[in-house]
Amino acid sequence: MVFWRVAVQQGGFSFLSVPHPAEIKGAPNLSSAIVPTYARVEIAFEKGEGCWLTTVDGDRYLDFGAGIAVASLGHSHPHLVDALMTQGGKLWHTSNLFQMPGGEALARRLTDATFADLVFFTNSGAEANEAAIKMARKWQSVEGHPERYRIITFEGAFHGRTLATIAAGGQAKYLEGFGPKVDGFDQLPLGDLDAVKAAVTPQTGAILIEPIQGEGGIRVVPPAFLRGLREICDEHGLLLILDEIQTGVGRSGRFSAHELAGVTPDIMTLAKGLGGGFPLGACLATADAAKGLTTGTHGTTFGGNPLAMAIGNAVLDIVLAPGFVERVARLGLVLRQKLAELRDHHPGIIEEIRGEGLIVGLKVKVTPAAFAAAARAEKLLTIPAGDNVVRVLPPLIISEEELTEGMRRLDRACEALEGDIAAAQKGAAQ
Repeated sequence: MVFWRVAVQQGGFSFLSVPHPAEIKGAPNLSSAIVPTYARVEIAFEKGEGCWLTTVDGDRYLDFGAGIAVASLGHSHPHLVDALMTQGGKLWHTSNLFQMPGGEALARRLTDATFADLVFFTNSGAEANEAAIKMARKWQSVEGHPERYRIITFEGAFHGRTLATIAAGGQAKYLEGFGPKVDGFDQLPLGDLDAVKAAVTPQTGAILIEPIQGEGGIRVVPPAFLRGLREICDEHGLLLILDEIQTGVGRSGRFSAHELAGVTPDIMTLAKGLGGGFPLGACLATADAAKGLTTGTHGTTFGGNPLAMAIGNAVLDIVLAPGFVERVARLGLVLRQKLAELRDHHPGIIEEIRGEGLIVGLKVKVTPAAFAAAARAEKLLTIPAGDNVVRVLPPLIISEEELTEGMRRLDRACEALEGDIAAAQKGAAQ
């Protein structure tokens, strides 16, 4: 392996080819200089096209994970590549101290497509949720209720990895070891309206929920529950915040998943598919909900930079085109039907099919890691989640032929798992 070291010379720079430290005799075993917070699979991808990824060794994988719902338009989509190259040749960054024409255009398109009046751009979903949390607290403060800073959230939720968003999610495995939990979040059972009504106190200011829990196992929130939350917010003067980071930008078969329930939030967060692979998030809000975020109250260095705005606009060129989201809804129905047939053929492996559009979960009777590994052995990528679920999140541009090919590979993966189970049972009996 070779890496490059920059050498400063008179008149400029040169690049020197030197061996990787791990290849130097007597060097310590430094396999990676990256902090080991991920249990990475031993596969490295070099390039992608559409719904397919190719490894450095030349193996092709059908991508039913889309980088955890990020590659909404697949890999190396020519329209996105063109937007990146065109903008990259003009301007990368100026900061939010100056006007941002591309951001103004993207914000207007997002507000025209949703309930919102205003948009705050970020670099990630966690940052978008941080903005939403601050926005809700600030709204209560300017309304004369600074004591109303607490936010009701729900068990199984995932809202990000910052100190505030892990507190909002409330999952012990993400909170452990990081000191006192950030105050202001009250977790409740998902689906229990009576519990929500009982939990509202004079300190409650908002409710935060995912219309479909992603990391929590593709748990679709019942429409009646979302409508009940809206009624509670209206009755008690609370803001309803919807985290659509994984479900938004067409993935549910609607531009926003809350449309399926006929509910309108006060604040909504987007990320993942909005940038099609480029780091981009957004916090959308009504003018009233956002009125507390005035000059100097919130900010970001990179949010809204020209590259991100160009790519976000390119994504919307396609997602907002007539018929695109409707096609996602139709393909989602086809996918769930095919997965239901797969469940019928392999009841010892697949227990339940969940989801909407192209955000689908398989509750399995083996571990999600084992199922994902069996799928990878068939050159198919899936994403493990909570509640013993494996996520199926193909790019929104997937064809019916590719869906069918994916089912063939999942069928073979199930057969392999059944063989492993049978072999283990036989060995245990001997």
